[in-house]
Amino acid sequence: MTAESDRTGLPGQPTARGGRVAAFFDLDKTVIAKSSTYVFSKPFYAQGLLNRRAVLESSYAHFLFLLSGADHDQMERMRAHLTAMCAGWDVEQVKSIVAETLHELVDPLIYAEAADLIADHKIRGHDVVIVSASGEEIVGPIAEALGASHTAATRVVVENGHYTGEVEFYCYGKSKVTAIEKLAATEGYDLPRCYAYSDSVTDLPMLGAVGHPTAVNPDRNLRKEATARGWPILTFSNPVSLWARFQAPSSTTVAATAAVALSAIVAGALSYRLLRRKR
Repeated sequence: MTAESDRTGLPGQPTARGGRVAAFFDLDKTVIAKSSTYVFSKPFYAQGLLNRRAVLESSYAHFLFLLSGADHDQMERMRAHLTAMCAGWDVEQVKSIVAETLHELVDPLIYAEAADLIADHKIRGHDVVIVSASGEEIVGPIAEALGASHTAATRVVVENGHYTGEVEFYCYGKSKVTAIEKLAATEGYDLPRCYAYSDSVTDLPMLGAVGHPTAVNPDRNLRKEATARGWPILTFSNPVSLWARFQAPSSTTVAATAAVALSAIVAGALSYRLLRRKR
């Protein structure tokens, strides 16, 4: 990735040329290798929120999603199915399940290439925003684990601590643009200088709303559009645990570091004594 000539000096600070810069990432098949909603179908089933038929339907939908992505009609059917399915669920129970299983289920699915790209943007002082059609109770904890600054996700109406089955905001298609424009207004993002990454042709509005769009693992239609528009195309293929990327140092390394530190302290003390004698 080429360096910008107008990088920010400090994370989150305005640049000399204009507003702040953000990188907007779609989640499923862009940052993680599977559908984030599908990942939690098993613990939801184990906790009695889903029946066996719903799990099988979820598995089949995920299979089609991996093969060809999802078009507009499929996304609308998925939205209707998911909201009807979660009607009556206890919100706190859902949050608890996600919190308890996040590390085990999602962490190993994060693309190493996506994690590197997110780290690169953060080093350059850019905010990272996860934008997903999945529910905010799922997207929020994943985004937090990735170190994202903000999230934009689907919100379902809640009454008396339970989902009603009605959608307050569906973060999909042009609605993703609505979400990022709202963030841009509150956070001072200069969208022509911002970045966006997605795998799906349904995210063309979001990709077209920024100055630096990139197709990641694109479906056939997005690949065609990206090629026609001259957008970069990236392939992410290496899911890896974030924890595995930050292994604790071995005992040998710790011992060697301690020895070097001790030597430095001794050398400094001797130098100080010699200087005092000369004086």
